[in-house]
Amino acid sequence: MTPFQSALNPAGSQAAQLAHLFWIFTTVCAVVYVLVLLFFFAAIIRSRRNAVPDVSDEREASHRTAVSIASALSIIGLLALLVVSISVGASVGTFGRGRADQLEIEITGHQWWWEVKYPDALSPYQQIVDANEIHIPVHTPVLLRLDTRDVIHSLWIPNLHGKRDLIPGRVNKFWIEADKPGLYRGQCAEFCGLQHAHMALVVIAETPEDFARWKTNVSAGAPAPQTAAQVRGQQVFLRAPCGKCHNILGVDAYGTLGPDLTHFRSRPTLAAGTLLNTRGNLAGWITNAPALKPGTMMPPNQLTGGELQDLLAYLETLR
Repeated sequence: MTPFQSALNPAGSQAAQLAHLFWIFTTVCAVVYVLVLLFFFAAIIRSRRNAVPDVSDEREASHRTAVSIASALSIIGLLALLVVSISVGASVGTFGRGRADQLEIEITGHQWWWEVKYPDALSPYQQIVDANEIHIPVHTPVLLRLDTRDVIHSLWIPNLHGKRDLIPGRVNKFWIEADKPGLYRGQCAEFCGLQHAHMALVVIAETPEDFARWKTNVSAGAPAPQTAAQVRGQQVFLRAPCGKCHNILGVDAYGTLGPDLTHFRSRPTLAAGTLLNTRGNLAGWITNAPALKPGTMMPPNQLTGGELQDLLAYLETLR
């Protein structure tokens, strides 16, 4: 799944303002460029027509006047662009501030995936933890709090907003809001190591009713295994290193080094957008993740064929 990603196809008010600012700058610069070329070629043609240059006082005065007018227009134009830019920056920077209906989400950058948390002020231990996808209701300002566990990353969701850096030891924040339901791709926009290009995420904007249903589903925890293979697979998960790095809500696995797996089979991709989330790709990822995404922190797992099939059967239930 590769949702359309473009800063010139805004799906939120901040992105629309940034796109509008882009077109203003592009139009002004294009007009100035064309005018400069026209005057340049006009000067060349005129100089060829006049074998003897006109150095009269009247001619020099005319040149000085033209230069003065051009300089004044340039200064006015630059000041106008500055005012427009500052105005848009102030509007985007204060969007959603003080609104009671805003939703807060915490985004943590890792090499090379995104951790997504939905804090619950009333029940801190019941916060929702997800990875590599952000669910938001439409027409709702969403405050993203950004931090990183390792190096500098940069979150960029071009259809909804500009870029914002994730800096070690600091929490940055910005607002997004989607005007319509849809899938909006995001990515890391700051080189952060070997797999920087494979650090994507997707924003899923949905109606408030669909968002509420999603939130209820992911808050319920992982379903219990039903078949014998699924039960054996859960035991394989707990015996293998999986449970030391990953968390599954409702199971004795509380790792935080890797993504939360409670409902990971509902995600469209594996490894932050690197692979489609199919059974075959999942088997390859479990067996030897570094071969598919060199540099990833997840080590190879030595499982027998039966253990791998049982583990896959159990992981299929995590939806």
